[in-house]
Amino acid sequence: MSDSNTTEFTNPSTFILLGIPGLEAAHVWISIPFSTMYVIAVLGNFTVLCIVKREPSLHAPMYYFLCMLAVTDLVLSTSILPKMLSIFWFNSREIDFSACLTQMYFIHCFSVMVSGILVAMALDRYVAICHPLRHSTILTNPLVAKIGLAVVLRSGMVILPYPILARLWPYCRTNVIPQPYCAHIAVVNLACADTRVSSYYGLFVLFFVTGLDGIFIAVSYTQILRTIFSLPTKDARLKTLGTCGSHIFVILAFYIPGLFMSLMHRFAQNVPLHFHVLIGNAYLLMPPMLNPIIYGVKTKEIRVRLLRLFTHTGA
Repeated sequence: MSDSNTTEFTNPSTFILLGIPGLEAAHVWISIPFSTMYVIAVLGNFTVLCIVKREPSLHAPMYYFLCMLAVTDLVLSTSILPKMLSIFWFNSREIDFSACLTQMYFIHCFSVMVSGILVAMALDRYVAICHPLRHSTILTNPLVAKIGLAVVLRSGMVILPYPILARLWPYCRTNVIPQPYCAHIAVVNLACADTRVSSYYGLFVLFFVTGLDGIFIAVSYTQILRTIFSLPTKDARLKTLGTCGSHIFVILAFYIPGLFMSLMHRFAQNVPLHFHVLIGNAYLLMPPMLNPIIYGVKTKEIRVRLLRLFTHTGA
């Protein structure tokens, strides 16, 4: 194994995932909260999908986008956790080169997809609150399908250069990745070539894809809040604000940890590596767990039908 870490190879047959560097002795204990988060994410998102499918009254743009978010969260968390648990439980650290690039693609593709879905949900809330009488005529089912397809295609095409470029670089330093999954920058950093193209493209995706998504969401909610605060009564303002409260919490759960991660990587150089890795794992696994909980608690329609579902089950 040591020879594979030092001998020059243009395409390593495998990479070695270290898990949480420095905390190998605690891997089994660390797996408990991550496994719990994954179980909650799977149960919560499948519950949302079942409720929306069973209730014809929820067949509306907001809930279609919510189902897209649930599916995306399921794929995102599933692309990370099984291999992570195999490292924690069985010390199975090796991952095939192609499998590593595939995992990298899925992680970043579905992360960008979440950002696009949040933009679509912001558009739905903008039309529903600022132009309520035209909501059903503007956001028709064919348009919702086209928006969903555009979000999927954009994510797939934008992230495709990540594995393509990563496969082109020669790797002659090491094949050890100090993380439990194949993140783009972690793999590219192992290359013994000028990888500025990959780095610049990663920054492009960060600022001109997810960054523009954030700006669009901010503009949408600026207009939404202006409309809400122009309503005549306090009750009307609170009721209207409540219709988009769950979406606001989901946006915060996605963007604030991402901003914190970015700032920490740039300005907290003295922070131990294992802390960076733990925060990175939590950032990827926390939103899929929180999103169905937030919508279950904050969205009356889902909450009522969830209680009805459990009541009938108990009966």
